[in-house]
Amino acid sequence: MELKEIVTVSGKGGLFKVVKPTRTGMILESMDKQKTRFIVGPQHRLSLLSEISVYTNTSEGSTPLQDVLYNLGDNYGDKGLPVSGKSSPEELASFMGTAVPDYDRDRVYASDIKKLVTWYGILLEYAPEILKKQEAVATAAEEKAEASEEKVSAETEETPAPKKATKKKQKSEA
Repeated sequence: MELKEIVTVSGKGGLFKVVKPTRTGMILESMDKQKTRFIVGPQHRLSLLSEISVYTNTSEGSTPLQDVLYNLGDNYGDKGLPVSGKSSPEELASFMGTAVPDYDRDRVYASDIKKLVTWYGILLEYAPEILKKQEAVATAAEEKAEASEEKVSAETEETPAPKKATKKKQKSEA
């Protein structure tokens, strides 16, 4: 599973996996034990997690959520986070300062940090592979691609090239 396959729906708590697009919307499945499926249409406001970013005070102005999740995964791993959605705003701000040292304290609210903490917990439980750096995944994909290229080149070497058919014109004497 990848971050681009996970959405959040405005007005609904939690995260949802995109199961399948439909003619008028999408079929989503909740990322919890119940695995509730429902159809969303154009009236729903969806946000792909791969398109969300955190405001920073850097020249870029933001950092992708994926990088923040990787950073949290590297720092905390499977242990879970030291804060929860019920922590005080001061604790959440302190935690965010360690997760993203240059985050914009004026534009990132405590409610945003609570969402991040909740989302991290859901991803840790139901899709922990997302929290791992993609370098390892990319290396495995490259090795798989190289192996398939070698297989294709070996097959082409074994198979002789097809012979071209030639037509013989016969001259008829009239």
